[in-house]
Amino acid sequence: MNEIKRDPGLRKTWLVKQKESTRQFVTHLKRLQGDPHHIAMGMAIGVFVSITPTIPFHTVIAVALACVLRASKITAAIGVWFSNPVTVPFFYLGSYKVGMIFLGNYSDFDAEYQSLSQLFNRGFDITCAMIVGGAVLGFVPGFIAYFVTRRIVATIRLRKATADKKTDIK
Repeated sequence: MNEIKRDPGLRKTWLVKQKESTRQFVTHLKRLQGDPHHIAMGMAIGVFVSITPTIPFHTVIAVALACVLRASKITAAIGVWFSNPVTVPFFYLGSYKVGMIFLGNYSDFDAEYQSLSQLFNRGFDITCAMIVGGAVLGFVPGFIAYFVTRRIVATIRLRKATADKKTDIK
C-alpha cells in the first residue's frame, strides 16, 4: 500500500496553537484605533454580555450596547468570546443560582439547555432568574476586563510611542 508519511514537525501541539492565537489577538489589539477608554469599555461590555444566558444573541447585544454607550464595537464583539463551550455550563449554573437568590424563588435546574428558546420553554421563573443572575455575575468580570484592557492598550501605545521616538532620534 501507498502510505503517506507525515512529518512529525508539521503537527502543531495545543500549546503552540494557543501561543499563535494569543500573538494574533495581541497584534489585532495593537492595530485598534481610538482612545484606550473607548476600547476597554467595548471589551467590558462584551465580557459582561458573555456571562448572560443569551447565547444566540451575545454579539448582537454587545454591539448594540457598545453603540448606545459609545464604546468600541469591535472589542465588544471580541469580548463575547469569553463565553465558550467550556465556560457556558458554569455561567448558566451560576446565573441560575445567583438569580434565584436575588429573586427569592426556586425551580429545578437542568444544565442541558443549549439555547435561550429552550430556557423560555422551561419557564419564566428560570429564565428571569438566569438573566438577572447573569447580569449580576457579569458585572465583576466586565469591570475587571475594562481595567485590564485599558492597561494593556495604554502600555502598547506607550511602547509604540517610545519606539517611534527612538527611531526619530536616529
